[in-house]
Amino acid sequence: MCPLRAGAAPECRARGCWAPGTGLLLLAYLAYLVLGAGVFQALEGRAAQDFGRSFQRDKWELLENFTCLDRPALDLLIRDIIQAYKDGAHLLDNTTSMGRWEFMGSFFFSVSTITTIGYGNLSPQTVAARLFCIFFALVGIPLNLVVLNRLGDFMLQGVHRCAHRLGGGRQDPAKARWLAGSGTLLSGLLLFLLLPPLLFSHMEGWSYLESFYFAFVTLSTVGFGDFVIGMDPSRRYPLWYKNIVSLWILFGMAWLALIIKLILSLMETPGRVCSRSHHSAKGDAKGQSWRQGPDGEPEALSP
Repeated sequence: MCPLRAGAAPECRARGCWAPGTGLLLLAYLAYLVLGAGVFQALEGRAAQDFGRSFQRDKWELLENFTCLDRPALDLLIRDIIQAYKDGAHLLDNTTSMGRWEFMGSFFFSVSTITTIGYGNLSPQTVAARLFCIFFALVGIPLNLVVLNRLGDFMLQGVHRCAHRLGGGRQDPAKARWLAGSGTLLSGLLLFLLLPPLLFSHMEGWSYLESFYFAFVTLSTVGFGDFVIGMDPSRRYPLWYKNIVSLWILFGMAWLALIIKLILSLMETPGRVCSRSHHSAKGDAKGQSWRQGPDGEPEALSP
């Protein structure tokens, strides 16, 4: 256990004292998402089912009077189809599937809300759900930023440990930092941008380029909504699918935050302490610490 004394924060970070706090924060984050999913399902599920039954009734009335189909009836059907798509209704034959407002669909909607991705393919229709969405986002968006910042710090500590181990020998510490940062960038590209499109291609029937485009648009929080998972009514999606995608979004955005932190840490070089070795007149080496002074000239530190 880390000693609780003044100036011990860096030591505690290095020893992993933040792990319990990070775990509790992630549990609170998950509980908040589950709460939002349950409320959205309760508020929107019934209204979506009522609309689905109304659509089926209008469809059968249209089919019974097909011989005398007029333009207003056709316009009404088209409006119902557009509204059904916005509400997330999958209307096939005599069945109505409201998968997007079931619990897993509501959970994914909660994730896309507090991460500010906002695909735009699904939105609350009832007044109560819209009001709840406002308060849910007001609390959830700052919570999401805190979680991403904490995960970014946690990953950054790992990168610094790797850099410290790489630079522990005769290797240049600056070069070790660049190697660790490059490894983090390449591994993140593989895990969050290059491999996930293979899953999307398999589950959604998209090409690899379309899947990669969806991955980038999602992690960058652009969220155009032209490609969204779980939208094809002809496909059966397993329950774990949206859970995995939600975790991918969370850690992928944390990885982007880590990359930004690494760039900033590499740019913040002035004022850092560096070690230089100088040779005395007799030829023996002596280690001495230096730092950049206020006037830009190096100053020696007292031992």
